Amino acid sequence: MILPKTYSSLIQEAESLSLYKKLIIQLNKDFLYANIDLDFEEDILPTALKLMLHEIVYKLIQEKFNDYLNLLYIIDVSEEKIKQLNGDDTLQLSEDVSFLILQREWQKVWFKNKYSS
Repeated sequence: MILPKTYSSLIQEAESLSLYKKLIIQLNKDFLYANIDLDFEEDILPTALKLMLHEIVYKLIQEKFNDYLNLLYIIDVSEEKIKQLNGDDTLQLSEDVSFLILQREWQKVWFKNKYSS
C-alpha cells in the first residue's frame, strides 16, 4: 500500500473506494478509546473534517498534552514521523499531526477492507 501524500488525495482515494464513511467510523472509534469527547457525523464534508480534526489536535497539544499523546498511541501514529515534524509552530504542527492521524486511520480502513473479504 502506498499512503497518500496529501489530504485531498487521501480523501479522493477513500471516496473512490467508497470507504470515506468507514474512515469516519474508525476515527470516532479511536477517539472514543482515547476518551476524547468528539464524534464526527458520518456524512461530514471532507473540508469540515479537516478543520475539526485540526482544531481538536491543536487544543489537545495546547491544553491536554497527555490526552494528545494517548490519542497518538491509540491510533498508532508512527513516533518516527512525529519526531520528524517541526514543533516550533504549534498551528502547523497540529495540521501535520492531523494528517498523520488521518493517514494511519486510512491505513487501518484500507487493510481491513482489503483483507476482510
